[in-house]
Amino acid sequence: MKTPENDLIRRIRAPGSSSTHRDSPIRLGIGDDAALFSPRRGYETILTCDWFLEGTHFLRDKHLADSVGWKCLARALSDVAAMGGEPRCFLLSLTLPVSHTGRWLDQFLGGLRRAARRFQCPLAGGDTTRRREILMNVTIVGEVRAPRALLRSGAQVGDIIFVSGRLGQAELGLQRIRSKSRIRKNDPALKKHLYPEPRIALGRWLADHRLVTSMMDLSDGISADLPRLCAASGVGARLDASRIPAVRVPNRSAFEQIDPLDLALNGGDDYELLFTVRPHKAGHLPRTFQGIPLTVVGEITRERKLTLVRCGGRKQTLPPGGWDPFRRSKP
Repeated sequence: MKTPENDLIRRIRAPGSSSTHRDSPIRLGIGDDAALFSPRRGYETILTCDWFLEGTHFLRDKHLADSVGWKCLARALSDVAAMGGEPRCFLLSLTLPVSHTGRWLDQFLGGLRRAARRFQCPLAGGDTTRRREILMNVTIVGEVRAPRALLRSGAQVGDIIFVSGRLGQAELGLQRIRSKSRIRKNDPALKKHLYPEPRIALGRWLADHRLVTSMMDLSDGISADLPRLCAASGVGARLDASRIPAVRVPNRSAFEQIDPLDLALNGGDDYELLFTVRPHKAGHLPRTFQGIPLTVVGEITRERKLTLVRCGGRKQTLPPGGWDPFRRSKP
């Protein structure tokens, strides 16, 4: 029977939304009461979910619908990358007003499908309903070879701390978006914020080579995320400010007063990997992986606090200044 909701589900189910080839983990996809997923022998299943909310994570009048579709999946996939796993399929729960079931939805689905193809993670099902705000929740099913899952809890005193990529680019992109009346999809300065790339291949490589003692992704800023890794491992950390790969702020721009180090420490949405390595294994890591720089930024310590060492050797305790939805004000 043709109804508005059934038509919406049909559009979500359109070619490219799910996979039916012989290697697909989805035995039964959209169209029944639930999907059926077939795990592989010798693997552990990874389960994670992620909210993406209008007004909190994106602005309806600023962010491109295509980028919202891409990012809602990409940011959830970063959790799978952080465990050294690979995605297998995902579920999408979507609420939106009737006014956005036309062109906006088509563009959103276009970005979502591009991300699903790019990261080989087909849509298996989900739910839809009507609401004034645009809200979505993505649930990922992933896998990792047993027992190679990388956790936050394995860091040891003396471990070397690494990060991938350059930090603060996404936050700088968000500030640019807020200052502009119109944004361009292909603006390179906005790419990290609009179209993040979860480090799935890097995470899997690190897990396969067994070089890492602990790992997590950087979604809320290193000043907020590193303490979580330290708490799980029962350790502390010391960061070297001069080594942190901060974003380059263009000269003679409206943002030249911005402190790149502050963006790198406290900006969110980077979706890079933060990981620790035993000192005798650190030399086995390449300087770059598929063009992504891997940078030493500090060391795990016995003292359970996060210390930042600035130029000249001046030390300070670094408070968690990254994203926290329940914090009333930023420190």
